[in-house]
Amino acid sequence: MAQASRSQQLVRSERRMFAASDDNAMMKQILSTHAPDGRLVDVKPILLIIDNVLRHITPEIDQALTAGSGRIDSFDDPTNLSAIDGVLDALAYIVHKISCEISCKCAGGGDAHATTMVILNMLSSYSWDAKVVLTLAAFAVNFGEFWLIVQLCTTNTLAKSVALLKQLPDVLEHSQTLKPHFDALNKLIKAMIDVTKCIVEFIELPCEYISSEMPPLSTAMASIPTAVYWTIRSVVACAAQITSLVGLRQEFVTSTSEAWELSSLAHKVSSIHEHLRNLLRLCYQCIEEKKQEETYKEFIRIIETPQMEISKIFRVIFRKEDPHPLFSPTEKTRVDIDVLRRKHVLLLISDLDISLDEIQVLEVLYKYERAPSSELSYEIVWLPIVDRSTWNDSYQQKFLNLQSIMPWYTVNHPSVIEPAVIKYTKEKWRFVKKPIVVTLDPLGKVTCTNALNMMWIWGNAAFPFSTDKEESLWKSESWTIELLVDGLEPNLPNWMKEEKVICFYGGEKMEWIESFTSATKKAAQTLEIGLEMVYVGKNNAKERVKKISGLITEKQLSHSWQDASVWFFWNRLESMLYSKTQHVKTSDPDIIKQEVMTILGYDGSEHGWAIFFLGTTEMVRANGEKVLSSMQSFEEWEEMARQMGFIPALRKHLEGITDDHHCTRLILPGISGGIAERVVCAECGRPMEMYFMYRCCVE
Repeated sequence: MAQASRSQQLVRSERRMFAASDDNAMMKQILSTHAPDGRLVDVKPILLIIDNVLRHITPEIDQALTAGSGRIDSFDDPTNLSAIDGVLDALAYIVHKISCEISCKCAGGGDAHATTMVILNMLSSYSWDAKVVLTLAAFAVNFGEFWLIVQLCTTNTLAKSVALLKQLPDVLEHSQTLKPHFDALNKLIKAMIDVTKCIVEFIELPCEYISSEMPPLSTAMASIPTAVYWTIRSVVACAAQITSLVGLRQEFVTSTSEAWELSSLAHKVSSIHEHLRNLLRLCYQCIEEKKQEETYKEFIRIIETPQMEISKIFRVIFRKEDPHPLFSPTEKTRVDIDVLRRKHVLLLISDLDISLDEIQVLEVLYKYERAPSSELSYEIVWLPIVDRSTWNDSYQQKFLNLQSIMPWYTVNHPSVIEPAVIKYTKEKWRFVKKPIVVTLDPLGKVTCTNALNMMWIWGNAAFPFSTDKEESLWKSESWTIELLVDGLEPNLPNWMKEEKVICFYGGEKMEWIESFTSATKKAAQTLEIGLEMVYVGKNNAKERVKKISGLITEKQLSHSWQDASVWFFWNRLESMLYSKTQHVKTSDPDIIKQEVMTILGYDGSEHGWAIFFLGTTEMVRANGEKVLSSMQSFEEWEEMARQMGFIPALRKHLEGITDDHHCTRLILPGISGGIAERVVCAECGRPMEMYFMYRCCVE
């Protein structure tokens, strides 16, 4: 009973100190014990063994208390002990000294705080991480020896004899009484190990990326002495509980206050661990930011400096941890970046909302390039830019679906792209949401930051898709029906050969379409001229256009394009405008740019529009109201049409019409600008595409 009395005294002493706050006086007392002499201790291998000992003991305690069998299988220690034998040999004495101090003070019912301070003084010349690891090692020795005896006493004569000499209680016999003790003990041991690991992590943070003089690491370093104190204090409390079992073989009296004390300490140490983990998380964020900044600067240096080989560029685009970052659609396997050596490479940069229309048009160009008769040679690599913080199974499936329909190289997963590269694509290449294609020559030089425009305009004729090539192609272009249509209408060559008037028109009001087509056909019949009319739809109105096209075909009003052709027609026009905006540097008017802007402006209005061609260049165009009124009042300019020709007469007639009111809008998908780059839809929450609007309203 004397042992139980000493245990009660220890509990009362523990409560008094535990209730005290970690005030400045106590902190000064802790810091006064710290006088490191610069010695270095490799604590990680020691901590590994401690973890092995304590992590194996605690599950076995639960098994012994609940399984009903006294025999517990021993564990296999996977640690290579011989590799760290030298480290432990040099520290064996101090570990033994701490072990004896703990056993002696606990057996004598010493004050826990006083014992903790003795240990801290004993370890004054060691660093904070070494103090806590060495103390934990001493506890692991004591607890390990205790548990080996308890574990083996039912099957081993020597262990049974030692248990008798120590008068240790039979764990199974007192399982219900001991269970609260060991449950609380297990929780506290886990918290002690977690805090110790945190402390070691802080000490090992790379100083080249984070300073101990600045938050959050400075905050953490200020918290470590308190964390070390309470971890050592917890070791003393655990050792006291184990020591209290000695001599109680015949009669075991327990107090719920002892279990409460351990639980209270576990709560405190767990709170310390949570605090340290939060600081550690902030430290890792700072380190990651510094690393990304370093990688970003390195990427800028490499991408903007002539290289000897393109593969060097890709080695900084992708994370070094992944040796095979690309997926080959033909081989259906992951491949190394060496497959891109000595080739022109097109980086297709998009999010996961890239349209099937864009993929299909690119696929046509890509497969033509790979035909045996083609002299072109380039590869496409898809770089999907995603928000990794919101990545889930749904996005993963969407990525895999897109990957499966792309005939070119893709990344095996979006996470292989370096964050610094993503930052560069947004800041330097101005990627927002609309896909872009960045071209690299075989030496890794960026030849165009967005070749998608010239690919939509000229296809593979723009190879090698450089800015210089784009500029030279524009110099040889003029505003013609071929530039506008680009093979989208297969009957165009025959119509031109037959010298027919060709009309392309758009809009989304069926009443206007019926009136316009009827009046125009009537005018052509009156003049006895050949006429072909083609409905080209409206931009960004796929479902409405599909419905209208169906009605046009059903009523035989005119020719009508399919969805893919309508999409490509409008995207080419936008690409022409963006490309022209980049290359037209003078204030002189550019006919092609003006005509493209006019058609896009017509499309942005609420009414239809039409453009007429005869031959390659003879052309006239007008908005829906003007062209419809002109056709309906054909008798007013019929004679002029017979004398001058249909298109010159229509042009002259349109010039004589004055507007009391007009409202023209030009709406363009945005690539970059001064407004917010990411806006979400208030209805569905999806990122909205950004638009510029140019508007002129005259009342």
